[in-house]
Amino acid sequence: MRLTFGDDWHATVTDEPLRATPRFTGDSLALGPWRDRGEHVRFLTGTFGSEAHLWDDPDVLRFAADTGDLAGAEFQLPQVTVPAAQAARVPLAPGVRRGGLRAEEVRDFRHPMCTVLCRAPGDTVLTCLRDLAVLDDPLDARIGIAPDVALLVQHGGVVGWSLTDPVRHVTAGYAAPSFVPPSPATRRLFSECLDLITVPALVDDLVDGEPAALARLRAADDALRTQREDRHRADALREMIATYVTDYAGP
Repeated sequence: MRLTFGDDWHATVTDEPLRATPRFTGDSLALGPWRDRGEHVRFLTGTFGSEAHLWDDPDVLRFAADTGDLAGAEFQLPQVTVPAAQAARVPLAPGVRRGGLRAEEVRDFRHPMCTVLCRAPGDTVLTCLRDLAVLDDPLDARIGIAPDVALLVQHGGVVGWSLTDPVRHVTAGYAAPSFVPPSPATRRLFSECLDLITVPALVDDLVDGEPAALARLRAADDALRTQREDRHRADALREMIATYVTDYAGP
């Protein structure tokens, strides 16, 4: 299968997906071997593909200079959750086919980040789409480029991506996610944190200083701060909402 990224850059699907463990920080998803900023910079220097620039934050897909195979990726989470009725239109078929990518040419390109976020009930799956027009036609394929991560293909182009069981992959910075399954409390607070940063009406209420919205934000922060179990994810979720706490719910 031949896939189009951006407007005119192409890659072919292979049989070798990435082995990287997904790292989800609340605003982005990272797939790659780097463990700190220095390794990240060296990784970008030694690969080619799409990358972020000052004032431009597209999705990043990097390919090995020697083989052309996909070596890592970083996807930006859209900050707008669509209503549940629209999210329910995300097609369930076709199923995920595991595979990697091989570049057809060695040059850089730009792949725009997705603009809308569709959340399955209980946030069991996050689906990020180029735009809502994607929901008007069936998907050609889902390519599982890493554990729980799939690219969505329509009319030969990559039009989005999905992350299954995102709370399991929650972490902060360059740290690896916890190998311990998420606690029920963490799952509930994960959904609450996503509400606070991606539901437009709720975000607007926070900006406007609405008491009920501010109370929800403070309650989530307090619950995460005092949660004894699953501390790695609890700390990462606190970091996810930290800017909102500082800007709108401070003393």
